[in-house]
Amino acid sequence: MIRPYHANDANAVLDIWLSASLQAHAFIAESFWRDQLGAMGDIYLPQAETLVLEEDGEIQGFASLHEQRLAALFIAPSAQGQGLGKRLLDETKRRRSVLELSVYSANTRACRFYQACGFAVVAEQNDPHSGHPERVMRWQRD
Repeated sequence: MIRPYHANDANAVLDIWLSASLQAHAFIAESFWRDQLGAMGDIYLPQAETLVLEEDGEIQGFASLHEQRLAALFIAPSAQGQGLGKRLLDETKRRRSVLELSVYSANTRACRFYQACGFAVVAEQNDPHSGHPERVMRWQRD
């Protein structure tokens, strides 16, 4: 089931964020992600509209929206490849008529996923936090 995030979900969500970030972004030092963990829990999650995907009482993934921006979409590494990311993304699309996101260019799996889900590249830039190239992608409901 997909439901709103609650404060008591923080540990599970942050565990998923860190493990999935480390897996998907091996091109960035692990210390970068560990250094971001506090801000993720203290700043980013509280400011966002976050949805969690829960199965059998366990959180398997989450998506965070901030205005028209998909700020985060992460699935636990052990649950990837089962369509859970698509389910979460579909729910975010149901809640917004336009979505933008940034994804590291080197994260080819995520780039392909978003393109397959109707997102198009509208710009390329360097991430101000890591300095790595990223694509800005946009989706709009027909």
